[in-house]
Amino acid sequence: MSPDAMPLEKLRRRGLMLVLSSPSGAGKTTITRRILEQEPDMEISVSVTTRPQRPGEEEGVHYFFIDQDRFDDMVEQEELLEYARVFGKSYGTPRAPVDKVLSAGRDVVCDVDWQGTQQLKQRIRDDLVSIFILPPSTDELERRLHTRAQDSEEVIRSRMAKAADEISHWPEYDYVVINDDLDRATREVKAILVAERLKRERQVDLPAFVRSLTDAG
Repeated sequence: MSPDAMPLEKLRRRGLMLVLSSPSGAGKTTITRRILEQEPDMEISVSVTTRPQRPGEEEGVHYFFIDQDRFDDMVEQEELLEYARVFGKSYGTPRAPVDKVLSAGRDVVCDVDWQGTQQLKQRIRDDLVSIFILPPSTDELERRLHTRAQDSEEVIRSRMAKAADEISHWPEYDYVVINDDLDRATREVKAILVAERLKRERQVDLPAFVRSLTDAG
């Protein structure tokens, strides 16, 4: 090969934004944690919120804590990729940190629901990879909610009632993974990552690399 050919290790790519959604208890949070542990080029998106900072939470790690006026200004200036109001408090995904990470060729994982995913599709469709995590059955979903022992019976009933509506949005996602086995589901999400990273349009140096091959010939 010609010495002028581009070295493979220096080929740049644009990062992607990975969104995992699921009904509560389907395993989204655990899979996200595993992916972050195993993927050094992936970061988690840190949201802004107007709710008060809780004991043990760190600014810029768990959330960026801002007041409602600043939040409204970010919405007005289109500085948020998606946002919502939950129990009287506002939450949103800031655009600037995501753009910085993607431009550097690293990936971002974002934990949002189907409504947030719809907003992301409108704003960064080319950078977005969306995966919906399904439980193997409603009985298993309910069992997992009981097993983790985080919620009261009333809250579990509420989560189960909400699950059917959340699951109905599965066709809006790029991929669907059924989490009947955590290890396998994690491997499937990682396989999606590998394939998406290799997409032609994300490999920004690919045209120059191909030219180096043809010129060498």
